[in-house]
Amino acid sequence: MVHREGHRTERIAWLRAAVLGANDGIVSTASLIVGVAAAAGAQKDVLIAGVAGLVAGALSMAAGEFVSVSSQADTERADLDRERAELATDRPKEEDELAAIYVQRGLEPALAQTVAQQLMAHDALGAHARDELGMSAATAARPLQAALASAMTFAVGAALPLLTVFLAPVAMMSIVVSGVSLVSLAALGALAARAGGASGKVGAARVAFWGAMAMGVTAGVGALFGAVV
Repeated sequence: MVHREGHRTERIAWLRAAVLGANDGIVSTASLIVGVAAAAGAQKDVLIAGVAGLVAGALSMAAGEFVSVSSQADTERADLDRERAELATDRPKEEDELAAIYVQRGLEPALAQTVAQQLMAHDALGAHARDELGMSAATAARPLQAALASAMTFAVGAALPLLTVFLAPVAMMSIVVSGVSLVSLAALGALAARAGGASGKVGAARVAFWGAMAMGVTAGVGALFGAVV
C-alpha cells in the first residue's frame, strides 16, 4: 500500500493568491475608510468610498493575478516546448544532461546514468521538467485559480472594515475601523504563517505592522487635506 504524505508546497498555488487578496482587501479598504473618515467625511461618504474600493479592488486583483500568472504559465509552456524539441532531436545529449544533474546531487556516475535512462524511458519530458527545469504539479501556474482566489478573498477581507463602519460610532469610526482591521490582519497573518508551517506570531506581527503603517499614512493624508476628495 502506497502511503501518500501531504506537503505544504501543494498549497502554494492558491495560498499565496488567497493571502495576498485578503490582506490587500483589509489594508486597502480600511486605509481608504480611515483616510476619508479623517477628512471629516460623513458615514455615507465613507460607505460609498469603501464599496467602490471593494468592487474595484476585487476586479483589479483578479485581473492582475490572471495576467501575472498567465505570463508564468506561458514561460513554463515555452520551456516545455523547447525541452520537447531537444528530446526529439538529441535524446542522448538530454540523457547525459539529466545524468549530470544526478551526479551533482551525489549519485555515482554509473548509477546516475542508469537512473536517467530509466526515468526517461518512463517519462522523459516529465523527468526533465522536474529535475532540470524545477517544475512540478504542486507549483505549476494556474491563472484562473489564482484570479478567483485573489478576487474572492479580497472581497471577504474588504467586507470586514466595511461592516465595522455600520457598527462604529461616527466620532470614533477611524479608531474602531483601524482596531478591527489590525486584529483581522494579525489573525490572517498568523493563519497564513501556520498554513505554511511558519511561526504564527511572526506572521501576525509582520502583517499587522505594514497594515498599521498604511492606515496611519492615509489617515494623515486625510487629516492634512481635511476634505473628501
